[in-house]
Amino acid sequence: MSETKSIYNLQFGLLCLSSYLFFASFNMIIPELPAYLESLGGGEYKGLIIALFTLTAGLSRPFSGKLADKIGRIPVMIFGAVVCFLVGFLYPLASSVFLFLLLRFFHGFSTGFKPTGTSAYVADVVSATRRGEAMGILGLCGSLGMASGPAVGSLVANHFSLEMMFYTSSAVAILSVIILAGMKETLEDKQAFRLSFLKLQKHEIFEPRVIAPCIVLLLTAFSFGIVLTITPDFSDSLGIQNRGLFYTFFTIASVAVRFFAGKASDKYGRIQVLRVSTSILVVAMLMLGFATSVEFFLFSAIVFGLATGMNTPTIFAWTIDLSHEKHRGRGMATMYIALEAGIGLGALFSGWIYANDPSRFVYAYGLGALLAVFGLVYLLFSARNKMATA
Repeated sequence: MSETKSIYNLQFGLLCLSSYLFFASFNMIIPELPAYLESLGGGEYKGLIIALFTLTAGLSRPFSGKLADKIGRIPVMIFGAVVCFLVGFLYPLASSVFLFLLLRFFHGFSTGFKPTGTSAYVADVVSATRRGEAMGILGLCGSLGMASGPAVGSLVANHFSLEMMFYTSSAVAILSVIILAGMKETLEDKQAFRLSFLKLQKHEIFEPRVIAPCIVLLLTAFSFGIVLTITPDFSDSLGIQNRGLFYTFFTIASVAVRFFAGKASDKYGRIQVLRVSTSILVVAMLMLGFATSVEFFLFSAIVFGLATGMNTPTIFAWTIDLSHEKHRGRGMATMYIALEAGIGLGALFSGWIYANDPSRFVYAYGLGALLAVFGLVYLLFSARNKMATA
């Protein structure tokens, strides 16, 4: 692709719209899941709500990466969206803690496939000099979905029912599939699916070329897992009725900065931008830990959104920079494994630390700040040795 060719075309627009719908779909239900699990008698398993989801997503990444490089980007995206659609209809039927957690496990296949295919598709259609910008815009659309999803989901649950919230989530997921039906496949040497593609060799599981961005992502995504798991309960403790309000403030800030952060990483370098964003993340997690009022809590959400909005598109672009052209699916899958591992571990440890005791919020958020400090140290002293062109 020409270095000067505009990224603003029909294919990229459809991809952004599909991404928006997909992220809105599975994020709709997140704020209500802790209370829903508690109503089933599983309050002590709140940490598994996100952890099981991300575990499956991480386990499926090597398969989705290989399939994206073999059968095409679009089939992989469609499979992920269809899983999201089907599982949404099954949640109301989960009458026990075991069945609920089992659905969370299978729901993870949706994000194990859809974003992997999406990122590989973007790498195919956008020039190297505009990857940061493209990832910023794509992330902006995903963030808009993450912002509107929880707010709409809680609104539907409060005014109608939890069952209607789940069904709405499924309907939005199938819309993202319909959008994909009009897109053109970008993989040139596409092959028909064979069962042998599901057999992985050792070199197909992990892409060593992208180790540097994966380390940073693992350490910073830990904070996101914490926020997803305990923030709904923190909202309750502060008397906030709509549990999706934090995510709205967080994502508005994330959306506002993504486009500029992506362009900045194209101009000044990935590592330079990540040093700033990771520093802001440390501050955000400390602010959350010591928040005692609704106003300060929501201001912390804005700071957290700024950090995430700078961090995500930059790491995505950095990963594409390092990935081999013929194995972009594998490179992005490896990055997503690090993402899911960070989120899942953050969710698991924060659930254990919090243990339904509001006095322990500060320790859970403080752990996220500590891991982000480790990420910043790596960026300051080690990451540049891993990538000469950063």
